Parts: sequence; structure tokens; C-alpha cells
Amino acid sequence: MIEVIPKDLDLKGGRIITGFHGIGATGYWTTRYLIQKLNAERIAFLDSEYMAPVAATSSGKLVTPHELYRAANLYFFKIDVPVYREHEVPFYRELATWIQSAGFSEAALIGGLDSNLKVDDSSHRVVFTRSFIPRPPLTDSKVLEDDHIIVGPVAALLNRFEVLGFPAFAILSYATTERVDPRAASAAVEVLSSLYSLNVDIEPLIKGAEALEQQTYRQGRPAEEDRHPGSMYT
Repeated sequence: MIEVIPKDLDLKGGRIITGFHGIGATGYWTTRYLIQKLNAERIAFLDSEYMAPVAATSSGKLVTPHELYRAANLYFFKIDVPVYREHEVPFYRELATWIQSAGFSEAALIGGLDSNLKVDDSSHRVVFTRSFIPRPPLTDSKVLEDDHIIVGPVAALLNRFEVLGFPAFAILSYATTERVDPRAASAAVEVLSSLYSLNVDIEPLIKGAEALEQQTYRQGRPAEEDRHPGSMYT
């Protein structure tokens, strides 16, 4: 079961954004970056029997694995520690049900897409549930090809939202499978900034990406057989 503390939050009409530790850690770093740049306020904790027994500190304050942040009418669900794989399906099914019952108007899910699948100069692909009505800039984005699949948290949430008839979409940024990819996060931030009229500087992400890319170039790319196989999903 998922318990949101405090229980008396008024979330009706809010838009929730979340991402996960998938390819390039794209979803997680997009969510974390937006929280930092928008000075979002931590407003709630999500407690669950599926939560990993891990705690950490940030700027001297305790940080729990699953927290909810708010900046104006945008809400960010940050997962610092992934749910154990065997618990992913029940956890994210319950999370999707809670998002609907809490009165959110839509959900934005961020993930990574294997850059080896890239066939054009697009930075990302999108996926929509049947209840979501796309609007710019999402209407200008290409939908994920039919022969690709999504697995993990993004897939679990999309599936549940589709069943519930809840409006949700996913931004899947092309990302390297070899390391954290700030460039992929910057692509997602750009789309979200345009969609929600945000003023977020992506230059730190681009500089971070360039530094990592140069480091990877100097060290040499891993052998093809050592790279993540079949990574077509977030």
C-alpha cells in the first residue's frame, strides 16, 4: 500500500511529473533538475512497504526515497532509490491509482530511449494514453515507432493510466546506455519547459554532457558486446 503524508493535501487540477533510473538516468535527472531550478518545495512523503530501506542527507537534511515536491501548479514525484524490481508492478499500479484519485489533471512521465535506435535528428519520442489530448509542442513530436517497446516504471504507469482512462504522456529522450546522460535530460527539460511555460536554463546540463562525452572519448568506447543489449526502452 502507498501512504501519502500528510493526508490533507489539495492536489486537484495539478500536473504531476516524474521519471526514473532507466537509460541514461534520464527521467530521474530531469525530475531532479527541474526541482532544483524551480526551487520546488517538498510537500509530502510517499511511504510504502515496497520502499527500499535506504536514507540519505542533502544539505544536512534527511532525504527519504520517495518525495513529492511542488512549484506553483506543477508537482514532482522524485524517486531517489528505485523500487526493487520484483515490487515494481504493484507499486506503480498503486501509484497510478493514487494519482488519479488525488485529482491530478495529467501526468508527464520521463524516460530514456536507446540512442542506437535513432534514425533522424529528433531528440526524443512521445507516447500518449487515449485520454490525453496532445498540444504543442507535443503535437510536433514524433510518436514512438510501433516496433519498439517500453518496459519498467514508465510502462507500468502508462498501462495503468490507459486502463483507468487517465490523461498521461511520456517523453522518451534518446540517451546513451553507457552512463548518465545530461543531454537526454536537457531534451526532456526543453519539451516540458515549452509545454508548461517554464523558464529553465539547460546550459548546465549541456556543459555536463559535453564533459562526460569528452571523458568517454578519451577513455575509449566499450566493446560492442559489453554494451547494454537491446536497450530500446526506458
